[in-house]
Amino acid sequence: MFNSTVLYSLKVIIFTLIVAAVSIPVVKKIAVHVNALDVPNERKVHTKPMPRLGGLGIFFAFLVGYMFFGQNTIQMNSILIGSFIILLTGIIDDIKPLNAKDKLVGQILSASVIAFYGQILLSELTAFGLVINFGYFAYPITIIFIVACMNIINLIDGLDGLAGGISSIFFMTIIVICFFQGRITGLEFTLALIMLGSTLGFLIHNFYPAKIFAGDSGALFLGFIIAVISLLGFKGTVLTSVFVPLLILAVPILDTLFAILRRLIKHKRISDADKLHLHHQLLGMKFSHRNTVLIIYGVNILFALASIFYTLNDQVDIYIRRGIYIVLFLLVFWFINKTNIITEKQIKFKKKKK
Repeated sequence: MFNSTVLYSLKVIIFTLIVAAVSIPVVKKIAVHVNALDVPNERKVHTKPMPRLGGLGIFFAFLVGYMFFGQNTIQMNSILIGSFIILLTGIIDDIKPLNAKDKLVGQILSASVIAFYGQILLSELTAFGLVINFGYFAYPITIIFIVACMNIINLIDGLDGLAGGISSIFFMTIIVICFFQGRITGLEFTLALIMLGSTLGFLIHNFYPAKIFAGDSGALFLGFIIAVISLLGFKGTVLTSVFVPLLILAVPILDTLFAILRRLIKHKRISDADKLHLHHQLLGMKFSHRNTVLIIYGVNILFALASIFYTLNDQVDIYIRRGIYIVLFLLVFWFINKTNIITEKQIKFKKKKK
């Protein structure tokens, strides 16, 4: 049973990886043809216009993967409809940037399809012996959660391979957790397999030095699917089950929270962009582009391991679990103290020698 599941998983991942890897060059030509280019500015790291629309290649591989390995259910139909809406929103934004309100409308519409048509909801939680039933509030809570995930992945998408790598770590972690918990027949497992292959195929062209960017079409779609998988796999009634996807996504979540705090302290709008995100801080410490991405991957993998250990609980030695939690806490504390990710008080980036 175990061997057959592993072989099936590898087949899905390799198949979707090949589909994505082969389709991305075609998508790149389309992006150039329709002028979906990311032009450098003072906030961007790249120095020349780069084709966007990478999300179209990821979505195509996802769609082909579903056709071969998915099942036709109402939940899956809602995911397909919602993903098409958010992909279309992202494609339009990649070609001609939308304002924040218009983009938010697309995000809410795609999330609403999941909540109202697919009935994939965070409906109740059990905490401290009390059962909290959200009732009709389950719908707005679910929509807010999905929209938040989309924007979290969109915000972290600032370096070659960053959003794709973090998303791949998320999908891989879900697959591992499903293996250990025996949940290999669930929709979240199939989606994670399809998306892992699709995202890895995209990363072949997106890892530094990138030949194409995910664009909003990619970042929003990845965030959308991550939110859906989280709801499918961890919508259980126990409050602590919600911590699992939050732990896996700790790096982009912390980066988003730091950005919000930073802008509130400076009396700026939360939507105002800046060049003080996590990856900017590491670049300011004179880490190379590639090493910055690899460092963030490494920290994200530690959080992913923490989520796996948390899920396994008694199956992992308590000292190992505590050790990784302490290491992660110290890393976050050190980073906040040594950088200006929240306030511009300590760090003085080294100037380049002339």
